[in-house]
This record gives sequence, structure tokens and C-alpha cells, in this order.
Amino acid sequence: MKANITQVMVDEHRLILRMIALVEHNTALLEAGKFRNWQFYLDAVDFIRNYADRFHHAKEEDVLFTELVKNGMPEKQSPIEAMHMEHDQGRAHVRAMEEAARKALDGESGQAAIIAEHANGYAALLRGHIEKENDILYPLAERILPENVRSNMLAAYEAAGTKTPGLEEKYLQMVEAYEQQAR
Repeated sequence: MKANITQVMVDEHRLILRMIALVEHNTALLEAGKFRNWQFYLDAVDFIRNYADRFHHAKEEDVLFTELVKNGMPEKQSPIEAMHMEHDQGRAHVRAMEEAARKALDGESGQAAIIAEHANGYAALLRGHIEKENDILYPLAERILPENVRSNMLAAYEAAGTKTPGLEEKYLQMVEAYEQQAR
């Protein structure tokens, strides 16, 4: 039985998708003129940067993608290059969303449309991105990565997780609190 080296990422995607659903829900309300909690967007940015990007993408980019390249997948013009490009596009949406939310918090008008544009752009990008990873890239990794690299990969994921103790719990609680508010 081969060690599953992508399940941890699929599990993390579930929490990321819950935050994306909140972003979509609150942004629909924002566009309808019924939501003005700018702090939510700053919290979403915090979640995206620290959980999705640093915690989750670090495992993908530093461990999984590295092993895929070592085991024959090309780095350029490949699924890996596409995933890196989407990570970068996501970061650009997050920067713009954060800037507009900060301006809105400072009372600057006209920021709601900018927040909505980048929140919706990020949500759409990430939904498609996660679908490609879960349905195409991860199953491919499970097929092509040899048994002898798997335990080291799982150890590297765990090491990445121990660098930020309590981080997963913190963001799970954040998502749950916003889900309560959204009901």
C-alpha cells in the first residue's frame, strides 16, 4: 500500500474552499449593498496569505512540485508551471483586495467595486485551480511518484506544519466564526 502523498493537500483544500465560499457569499451581499464589513476582507487576506499561501502552497511548491520535477515532470510548459502561474495570479488579486479594503476602512469611497472585482476574481481562480489539482495533478502525482520518496515527503509536510504551531486551528476557528455570521 503506497503512502498517500496528496491527501493532506486535499484536506487543506476543504478549509480553503470554505473560506472561498464565504468570500463569494459576502461579496454577493457587498455588490447588493448589504455588506460593509471591510475587516472580513482583511481577515480573508490574512487567511489566504498565511494558511493558503504560506502553509498550504509551501507544501505544494517546496515538496510536491519539487518531487514531481525530480521524477520526470518538466518544470516549464507543464502542470507545475501552470499551478505556479495561478498561485502568482491569486497573490495579485489578494494584494489588490487588501489595498482596497484598507482604503475602505479609512473611509475612502468607491472601494467596494474594487474589492468585489478582486474577491470574485480570486474565488473563481482558486475554485478552478483546486479542481485541477484535486482532479488532475494530485492523481497524477499518486501514480508517478515512487514509494521511496513518499515517507520523506510526508515528513517534509509535517515539518512545514510544525513551523507554525496552532495555525490550522486558528484559521479553522476564523472560518467557523464567519460561517456562523453568514447564516
